[in-house]
Amino acid sequence: MLIEDPITTCLSPSVYDMICKRGFDVRESCDTNRVVTQRGEVRWQTITACVAYTESAQSLDYRGTVLLLGPVCEAVHRHLLSLTKGQFDMRYMPWLQWTAFPELFPEIFDALGSPQCPAIPLSLMKLTACLERALGDVYLLNGKECPFLLRDLLASEELAEVFGRSVMDVLKVFVGSPRGLNLRNTLWHGFASPHEIPPKYCSMMVLLTVGLGQLLKSYLQQAKLVLAHRPFIVLTNLEDLAVFPDVTSEVLSVLEEVMKKSTFILKVMLPYWEAALIGFRSHRFADCAMLLLTQLETGLRRVFAAVNQCPKRLLTAEILAKHLDDGKINQLPLLLGEPAMEFLWDFLNHQEGPRIRDHLSHGEINLPEFPKEAANQLLAFSVVLLLRFTDEDLSAALKVTYKEENH
Repeated sequence: MLIEDPITTCLSPSVYDMICKRGFDVRESCDTNRVVTQRGEVRWQTITACVAYTESAQSLDYRGTVLLLGPVCEAVHRHLLSLTKGQFDMRYMPWLQWTAFPELFPEIFDALGSPQCPAIPLSLMKLTACLERALGDVYLLNGKECPFLLRDLLASEELAEVFGRSVMDVLKVFVGSPRGLNLRNTLWHGFASPHEIPPKYCSMMVLLTVGLGQLLKSYLQQAKLVLAHRPFIVLTNLEDLAVFPDVTSEVLSVLEEVMKKSTFILKVMLPYWEAALIGFRSHRFADCAMLLLTQLETGLRRVFAAVNQCPKRLLTAEILAKHLDDGKINQLPLLLGEPAMEFLWDFLNHQEGPRIRDHLSHGEINLPEFPKEAANQLLAFSVVLLLRFTDEDLSAALKVTYKEENH
């Protein structure tokens, strides 16, 4: 049903232009010292000066801002790449303690120079989740109930009071609006291939987080307040949702084989799947789950577009709804069958289920303690899905292997 096709991007033309091209149109370089001092103090005035507004000054000019921020991001990226791990730790780690997960940042620093192409997208997924959680904690200094959506959080008066409106506008350009770079949603919904996210945006997000820490310190001192962090959520009752046996090394080998052959996986996305397996084998179960969740959505979106004969929907997010925009019945649930849909609803959407993607993407889970059981279920489900979209002869042979391993 899914044919091999030369899909090279899942980004719409306008999104591709914004993320991959717009920030590279200005050729002139920016002096790093204009952005950050030798002591690691972020010069916000240089960054906020790049924020452009529409003629009426009623709203942000996202395209114009990304254009102007391009050289700044380039300078920041060059700067971070020039540092040793020790220099990074000494200069910037004190300003990252406010995030409640500062140990994430040395890992991101390593990823900036990594030849592994999924390292940057995965780092940004973690960083945006961590930042959202931390900003929610800051919101609660003055607010009552933290907004569920990041865009609402960034638009809040509570955060503008702490950081300033222009600083929040910078964040909106990076992660707060579909009209901007929209890095968070683009990655968490599996739209961007590993090569499509410029590393300089990851570097810039690190420095912005540092700068927010510096602004927050001043605010807390003046207001005589202390930032409290909400406790992480612990995933419980996962055994009640376990429908697959444990994934063995042999099953991982089956998955490795079928990944290369299944039409469920776009070739440009294959590095994510490979990284997910590496994550599982190295007991980095949160990494594995993050990558699988986004890529399951990418693959399911592809199936959705095919069975409903709406190829343009490959570039949009909603795929599990019962009906299409024109009122026709969504054929995806009928194709996948009730057990598969129940699994997806339990793990992704059901209020009583673990809602793993929600909790991960909003920074509510302590990543090092992410349970193996959850990653195991996602991996096993992936094997089943991939086998459904594999050449019949190969699929039959691999299914025999899979069954033998689990009986």
